[in-house]
Amino acid sequence: MHFTSEQHLDDGVLEREFTLDETPGILWTPASASASAPVPLILLGHPPLGLRKMYPRLVARARHSAADGFATATIELPGSGDRPRWPAAEQARADLRRAMEAGEPVSDEIVDAFILPLVDKAVPEWQAALDALLSLPEIGGPVGYSGGVISIGIRLAVVEPRIVAAGLFAGSFVPRAMFEEARQVTIPLHVLLQWDDEGNDRQAALDLFDAFGSKEKSLHANMGGHTGVPQFAGDAAAQFFTRHLK
Repeated sequence: MHFTSEQHLDDGVLEREFTLDETPGILWTPASASASAPVPLILLGHPPLGLRKMYPRLVARARHSAADGFATATIELPGSGDRPRWPAAEQARADLRRAMEAGEPVSDEIVDAFILPLVDKAVPEWQAALDALLSLPEIGGPVGYSGGVISIGIRLAVVEPRIVAAGLFAGSFVPRAMFEEARQVTIPLHVLLQWDDEGNDRQAALDLFDAFGSKEKSLHANMGGHTGVPQFAGDAAAQFFTRHLK
């Protein structure tokens, strides 16, 4: 892990950009974090829109988590931002956009082509980032995962034993194959669903929640579209992580 920039935000949060095997990322740590008092870590998931575009929302989540005593980190997803182009992913995204704009059903083939390769590429990169982050003296675990793409969160929850709790956003397309993986998830889950999300199949989100194998899982549904998540919903997610990571 190579840190490329560093700045202190006005609330004392330390923000450091890094690269890891040419994958860009950002780490935020609260002022309280030190080698003598390492803090838990939350991995911040996000859609494949590029870190620069997602930065305002990511830094807001990071600062909220820092106030609760957590470090947070995120990485650029394959084919996004300044990373090398990924023609197959671009084609799948274009097919998805074309179907949605035409008001047509999004086929399983399109969803599979868009999501499954992304999960296969992104999850090992998240694990490599986790290796590097947990080697820092000011970060001690335990570790949580928060956000989307929900299929990435599902795969991480299954294969990564260092992640002990996950807050998932039910706002992205989910391949049928991921439902079987969801049955293997056993960690505590806090799932957020926007009831009127224009790009989300509500019934599929409900079916996915039902499929999760976790003994502790809660579904928090709120009225409104994809970007209309109320503040109190974020507060509830923060309480979930405080309960499980501290």
